Amino acid sequence: MLTAKQRELIVFIQQRLEETGVSPSFEEMKEALDLKSKSGVHRLISALEERGFLRRLPNRARALEVIRQPGDTTPARAASAPSNVVPLTPPAPRAAEPANDVIELPLHGRIAAGAPIEALEGQSTLPVPAALLGPGEHYALEVSGDSMVEAGIFDGDFALVRRTSTARDGEIVVALVRGEEATLKYLRRENGQVRLDPANAAYDPQFYRPDEVEVQGKLAGLLRRYH
Repeated sequence: MLTAKQRELIVFIQQRLEETGVSPSFEEMKEALDLKSKSGVHRLISALEERGFLRRLPNRARALEVIRQPGDTTPARAASAPSNVVPLTPPAPRAAEPANDVIELPLHGRIAAGAPIEALEGQSTLPVPAALLGPGEHYALEVSGDSMVEAGIFDGDFALVRRTSTARDGEIVVALVRGEEATLKYLRRENGQVRLDPANAAYDPQFYRPDEVEVQGKLAGLLRRYH
C-alpha cells in the first residue's frame, strides 16, 4: 500500500512526463504536494524507488522513470504498456536541464573526528545537491578535528550521513558513545568489543563494550567549502 502523498507524487510525475517529456524538478514537486521542504520530496522518491514504482536514470538531470502505477502487480513494459502508464523510455523533446535540484538536509551540529564530542540536534539545514544522495533518509554534521584526514575528511567538512542503525566492519559511521558523545570513525568488531578506528597515525583506536556504542548512520558523502 502506498501513502496518499506517494500516490499523488506518482500521478504528478506521470502527468509532467506526458506533457513535457521531462520529469519535474524537486521544487515543482514540493509545491505540487504542498510540502514544507525538498527533503520531504527526496524521502518520497526514495521510498517509491525502493518499492519499485520509480527509477532514477543515471547521468541525467531531473530524470525519473515511472516503472509502474499504484495497483499494478507487475512493472510496466515499454512494448505493452497500457495507455495510462508512461513508457520505460519517455520522449525527450528537449535537452535535460542542469542537475541543480537541492535538498535541505537537517544540520545536527558538530561531530568529532578526534576525541568524541556531542553531536547537537539543531534546527539548521544544509543545502545539498540531490545528485550526491542515494536512497534513504540523510542528515548532515560538521566535522571537527583531524583524526580522519587520511580518509580525506578534514576539519570543517560537512559529513552527509545516511541514517541507519547497522553497519559492516570497515565502514565509516557516526557512533554515539555511551549515549552522550558522537564521533566519526571506522567501525570494527574485535574480541567481543567495538573498535572505533581513526584515519590518522597520530591517534589510537578507541575500544568500547558493544552496549556502549550505537550506530546512528553511515557516511554517504562530503561537502567542503573553500574560502
